[in-house]
Amino acid sequence: MRLLAAAFALVTALLLPLAASAQDPYFEVDRIIPPLSDAPTDLMRDTPQATVEAFLDFGREDDWQSAAHLLALPDGMEHDPETLAYQLYAVLNRKTMIDWSRLMDRPDGMDAMASSDSAVAGEPRRSILLALIDLDDHPVSIRLNRLKAPDADPVWLFAPQSIANVPALFQRYGPNRFERALPDPLRDVAFWGLRWWETVALPLLIFAAFAVGRIVYRLLSVDQAKIAGMRMGKIIRAARAPAVIAAVTTLIGLAARHVFVFSGVIDLVLTPLLTTGYVIAVLWLLVSVVDALLDRLVSFEGADLTEVGEGSDARRQMATNIAAARRLVIVVVALVGFGIVLSQANVLRTMGFSLLASAGAITIILAYAARNVLSNIMSSLQIAMNKSARIGDKVLYDGHICSVERINFTYVQLRVWTGERLVVPVNDFVDTVFENWTMQDPYLIRTVRLKFAHDVDVDLLREIYEEALAEVEDKLSNAQEDDRGVVVSDQDVFGKEVLFEVPCDEPNTAWMTACEVRERIITKAIKRGKDEGWQVFPNVSPAEAV
Repeated sequence: MRLLAAAFALVTALLLPLAASAQDPYFEVDRIIPPLSDAPTDLMRDTPQATVEAFLDFGREDDWQSAAHLLALPDGMEHDPETLAYQLYAVLNRKTMIDWSRLMDRPDGMDAMASSDSAVAGEPRRSILLALIDLDDHPVSIRLNRLKAPDADPVWLFAPQSIANVPALFQRYGPNRFERALPDPLRDVAFWGLRWWETVALPLLIFAAFAVGRIVYRLLSVDQAKIAGMRMGKIIRAARAPAVIAAVTTLIGLAARHVFVFSGVIDLVLTPLLTTGYVIAVLWLLVSVVDALLDRLVSFEGADLTEVGEGSDARRQMATNIAAARRLVIVVVALVGFGIVLSQANVLRTMGFSLLASAGAITIILAYAARNVLSNIMSSLQIAMNKSARIGDKVLYDGHICSVERINFTYVQLRVWTGERLVVPVNDFVDTVFENWTMQDPYLIRTVRLKFAHDVDVDLLREIYEEALAEVEDKLSNAQEDDRGVVVSDQDVFGKEVLFEVPCDEPNTAWMTACEVRERIITKAIKRGKDEGWQVFPNVSPAEAV
């Protein structure tokens, strides 16, 4: 026991200094450059908020000597502190939006309002990230560190590692030759942190981008497509919209990089928009070109796919599968593009949001808002997988005889035999019972139901039926005799219902053939009844029939 107690005491003695050191809410340094003793006596830098407020105030007053005392220069840095203060102010003003909610007005920098699942909840901080700014091929951080020199109180200063990157950041984002050549009044602040020259340059840039977009669209218009030929013409026309977006985005990006260096208010919105523009242009071009190529390989025209014959079933299935694959590719492309935009744009990082912390809430909100859209997308893919309806199939939906023209993300487009179009939400189409006349076998039997008088001779009706079928023989199926027939299917006080079977080769002409057979049976029955003196139809008044 004594041995264990001694070992425990030894381990505790070794670990306690390490734990105490880890809990120190500041970095111990040998010295701070510029020296703290040279700073103005009224300079406040004991809290993160006070340091940033003082630095921005000094910058607005062009007091770079005082602002330099809020920097912690790395050892061996040869740049003038006042010049570094000016450069840092310019970079912060042009590339960042300060998130003041992260800057606590207390010496330990602890965020007492942070949620319990936050990594810094209830913990003193000695380093705070203000911004991440892209430099060449990687982002660099602008941080505040709490530093303590010997025989001095801890103070919050801009970190030495951040100051080391300031000259390169200023060269990339500082005032360029164009801005330095402007008169001083145009470089003054106008409103919302914008300078007067920006209020003029931004509308001009938007107008120039619009003009470039119109020019690109005209160059890739129909006339140019005809010159390139019909095959390339479809691809060129498909590339027009992506090309316009790419041209406009490129113009704005080049202007913002080499001509105008906008303030942080504009840059905060412009940077993610440029990234989004490039992603949309590339992905839209990919989808459009693939669509144009698919149109060359597979016909999606309803008239071509509704035809019945050898290979027609395979054509409908292929068109449906390709349409489903296209929808799936669009979903994947959209998700990839969304991920690229989030990974490249630094809006969330600049504003200090934690994507991981807010992912749950964002997912719930987006899922609820898009629940119907997502449900329809899944239902459209379900139709393609279970083959309940294919593009070109003839269906009887909600009393309408129609063919399936399109199966889109959120709706099914049906073409009624009269030429009208039904637009049905995919969920409704899937949940509703419908007849598919083309599924498995295009052959089908249509029925004609007619009400006759009680004493009508059914054998005579069978003769009339055979005569009517003989007159439309070229439109009927070469079916067995079992698929033809006349039966009494029902009877009531008014008369008896007779069912006539009409075998049809394919569904595209089945309905019209049945109508023609009905017309001939009625005409022949009335004529035979008049000639032979027997009653054909029930002698019922309209009121009694109702």
